[in-house]
Amino acid sequence: MKKLLLFLFSVLNLTILAQTPVKEAKIGTQIWTATNLNTAKFRNGELIPQAKTAEEWKKAGQEGKPAWCFYNFSAENGKKYGRLYNWFAVNDKRGLAPNGYKIPTDAEWKILVDYCGGIMEAGKKLKSATGWKEKGNGTEPNGFNGLPGGFCLEDGTFGGLTTSGGWWTSTEGTGIGYENSSWDRYLEAEKNTVETYSEPRELGFSVRCIKIKK
Repeated sequence: MKKLLLFLFSVLNLTILAQTPVKEAKIGTQIWTATNLNTAKFRNGELIPQAKTAEEWKKAGQEGKPAWCFYNFSAENGKKYGRLYNWFAVNDKRGLAPNGYKIPTDAEWKILVDYCGGIMEAGKKLKSATGWKEKGNGTEPNGFNGLPGGFCLEDGTFGGLTTSGGWWTSTEGTGIGYENSSWDRYLEAEKNTVETYSEPRELGFSVRCIKIKK
């Protein structure tokens, strides 16, 4: 009887989790998630390895393995900013995005930025209305709510919390000088621009998802 109750509880818990709605923002022709990804599992249910120390984060990157961490390895930061993922987690075949969503390409990010006024002005509209230092808050007219969640470097050190936010794309860098890199979008407190960089895949950035068009 005890085993049956435990089984039923597990099924009920999984059903509730599966039905939890994803907060969305419709921006132009696209539908984006309105919060940073904060999952510890791939779409198939397998766990994504957590890096709890700088050494673990560095090792995962050197071995080309997926990993996530909280900013400063503190779960408290995850409550607001979500988790930071290396690009090996983003690109894993088991799927990082929830069902019905995917990690946006560089081209899909460009559509978003262009709709919000282009690279020189879109940052103001994509940044959250609170939480940015140096008078860097955005106007948030579209619900994207871009948070200054910072980043994790290859060696497991952190920076940028409250002053910057970076989000991976699913697009790999190509050409001379871009080997072993992938594209991301970057917002800063003191700028209204949306920066585009091709970064080492060992870095940790936030992740947003885009709804798959049917």
